[in-house]
Amino acid sequence: MKLAAIQIFPTIPNPRISAAAATRHRSNLFAAGYPFEVKAHKSSAATKYYDDNGIPVEDVKTLVKFKSRHNYIRVLQVSRTADHPLAGSRLLLLDSPGNIHSIYYPYKSITNAYFDVFAMMPPIVPPGPLAILGFGAGSAAKLVLEMHPNAVIHGWELDPSVISVAREYFGLEKLEKEHPDRLYIHTGNALNASTKDGFSGIFVDLFSKGCVIPRLADPSTWERLKRALRKGGRVMANVGGRCVEPEDIRKDGGVIMVETLKAMHQVFGDELFVLNLNDREDESSLALTGKLPDANEWKKALEKPLRFYVDLWKGYDGILAAEQELKFPWK
Repeated sequence: MKLAAIQIFPTIPNPRISAAAATRHRSNLFAAGYPFEVKAHKSSAATKYYDDNGIPVEDVKTLVKFKSRHNYIRVLQVSRTADHPLAGSRLLLLDSPGNIHSIYYPYKSITNAYFDVFAMMPPIVPPGPLAILGFGAGSAAKLVLEMHPNAVIHGWELDPSVISVAREYFGLEKLEKEHPDRLYIHTGNALNASTKDGFSGIFVDLFSKGCVIPRLADPSTWERLKRALRKGGRVMANVGGRCVEPEDIRKDGGVIMVETLKAMHQVFGDELFVLNLNDREDESSLALTGKLPDANEWKKALEKPLRFYVDLWKGYDGILAAEQELKFPWK
């Protein structure tokens, strides 16, 4: 698929982009984890935008902008005529750097973002409720509910203002009406989530001030989440990466990702797998616990747009460090 100045390859972005999108209306996609390979025609007048991985200002409109108790909330609308991968989308930004926390297309479910990877988990967990910790505006919930008719979701979001914005601008109110017995939303600390007999799967997508929350670097947090699973249950987590820009410039998203994976490895051992978004060391990653299922059987249980990603999961071997540069342990 070609747009005027870029070619899009079938890899998944992590849209927690460091965009400065609220002030410049330009999504810094490539540097911040959006894995679209850019092939710009240098003679094109539009090339500058794509070289910088931004959206021209005239193609973005700010619908909402305010500070809640927990977040700096902005909703951006990208024009459907924009010559850009995010054309026609509505974006939720929750921090000063402008990392995207939800993507919504009114006319399709697939986001071409890491939310699509989350939708891979329901076929490989036992029957039972799923938890989304860090619900945002419901991008992952929408996909899971539409692709997996038996899925029941409990979503936790710390900020009630985010849920209000999601209902008004991201189709959440409609989603709740369509699935009154399958979607339950809770406001409060997501790490206190629990249900009788345990969750069959837990999605973890917890960011604050532009980075993975510090408690996810503590093995005791993952021990608690593991206890919240029923037998055979799994965790799938967005662990961020170097491309995610924290509000505190002294922090590094890649270092935070490494510490988060180390903590998970202490709890889940060899049953920890990582999907690197775009196969680049500076991109974001997701982690999955449990033994990998048979690849062919997993693909059969997924809709076609998701099957490609089954083969991208790689084992984590725990060898991470270098004093000055990060070397990620993909086998």
